[in-house]
Amino acid sequence: MEQNILKKIYKSVDKGDTVALATITHISGSTPGKAGSIMAVWKDGKIEGTVGGGKVEHEIINKAVACINNNENSTFEYELSENGELGMQCGGKARGFIKIFTPEIKLIIVGAGHIAFHLHKIAKILNFYTIVIDDREEFANEDRFPNANEIIVEKVDDALAEYPITKNTYIVIVTRGHKDDSLALETIISQDAGYIGMIGSSNKTSYIMNNLLSKGISKENLKKVFAPIGLDIASEKPEEIAVGILSEILLIKNNGSLNHIKNLKNINF
Repeated sequence: MEQNILKKIYKSVDKGDTVALATITHISGSTPGKAGSIMAVWKDGKIEGTVGGGKVEHEIINKAVACINNNENSTFEYELSENGELGMQCGGKARGFIKIFTPEIKLIIVGAGHIAFHLHKIAKILNFYTIVIDDREEFANEDRFPNANEIIVEKVDDALAEYPITKNTYIVIVTRGHKDDSLALETIISQDAGYIGMIGSSNKTSYIMNNLLSKGISKENLKKVFAPIGLDIASEKPEEIAVGILSEILLIKNNGSLNHIKNLKNINF
């Protein structure tokens, strides 16, 4: 049973979901669950396995869902007496921990030019799992991207069509020209990615969007694309453009706001 629980956890994580694993590590006296009991919990409260059922299990499920929402591990301890917080009469105690399993945050960089080069360097500092896609082996190689998790030398639309994309996948389109940018965007536009951004001027962006509209792609889908990409950092330097792009990605990933922290904290002096 434990193996099936763990398999389901890893299967869900591979699909981009966060899952919590609750484990009872110690019991004393009479308790519903046994030491070593495990239970997987999903964000919607769905479970696999059991830690004894009843009030204790209900509380652990709620705590596990909170751990998923807060992206943190936790411990628990319950006194199963009439005077305990659950008002039970078992007379025992149970304690354990909750560990969350989170999917890797993936950054797909479509293109391997100057901006992609700097984008990748900064992304590795931020612990992104990086995938570089370009059909030019002289650009997409281990010498230019030595720490890339994956380098795919293939036509961008073919590579993207085959690559699994989840809500924990962030995609930056920075190819060498508008044709490849358009092909890449058309390939992934219907995917449930965490972020899709595309480089380009206002004119180029408008041209590509109108072209895709004419192909039947909905305006609603196109509006979710961050194009032109990045925050307004008032720079044309590739490395600074890369900072602006990753800043925008972090803003989306972490549900941040476009504010200076000093304005949010309102420090008095």
